[in-house]
Amino acid sequence: MLSQFWSNMPDIAAEGKRDVNCEISVALVRHPRPEVPPGICYGRLDLALHKDAPAQIEAAVHVLRSFAPACIWSSPALRCQAMARALAQAHAAPLHHDARLQEMDFGAWEGLPWNDVPRNALDLWAANPLAFAAPGGESGAELMARISAFHRDIVARGQSCVVVAHGGPLKLLRPLLLGAPVNLMAPSMPIGGVEIITVPAG
Repeated sequence: MLSQFWSNMPDIAAEGKRDVNCEISVALVRHPRPEVPPGICYGRLDLALHKDAPAQIEAAVHVLRSFAPACIWSSPALRCQAMARALAQAHAAPLHHDARLQEMDFGAWEGLPWNDVPRNALDLWAANPLAFAAPGGESGAELMARISAFHRDIVARGQSCVVVAHGGPLKLLRPLLLGAPVNLMAPSMPIGGVEIITVPAG
C-alpha cells in the first residue's frame, strides 16, 4: 500500500519560501555505480559503492555547482546516500530521505542473474509492465503510485530541489515533471547522470 512509502514532508517554512517566479527547477540525479557484477537483477538490494563511485559523485557535484536547491531528496539506499550527502554539503542544503524514491522491488528476482529469470516471466512483464510483479515483488502500478505522490508533493512545495534516486523512479519522475507520457519500459538515465528540469510551481 502507498502508506508504507509515505514520509512526512518537512515544513516549508523551515527551508525558505516558495519560488516567487512560480517556476521550480528539479535536478534529477542517478546514484553512482554500485559494486555488483554485470547482468545481476538488483532493486532493493542495498549495495556498496564501486571504486569508480567517488569520481562519479565529484562529477555530479561539479555539474550542479551553480544550482541553488532548497533541499536534497534521496532514496534511503546506500548507493544514493553517498551522492546525496555530497550534494547537500556542497550546497549547504538540508537532506531528506524518502522511501518513496526506492528502486522497484523485484522480490524473488533480487540478486539473480537476469539470464536465470524465466523467459516467459520477462515476456509477461514486457507485455503489461503496470500490472506485472515479480514473485514477492512490486508491480509497475505500485511504483507509479508512489512516484506520482512524490511528484505532486515537490511541485506543491514550490521550491527547487535535487532528487537522488534510481533508474526506475527517475524514468517515471522525469515525464511526470515534463507532462509527458510515462513509459515503464523506457531506458533509464545513465549511472551518475544529471538532468535539470524547470516546471511551473504548484
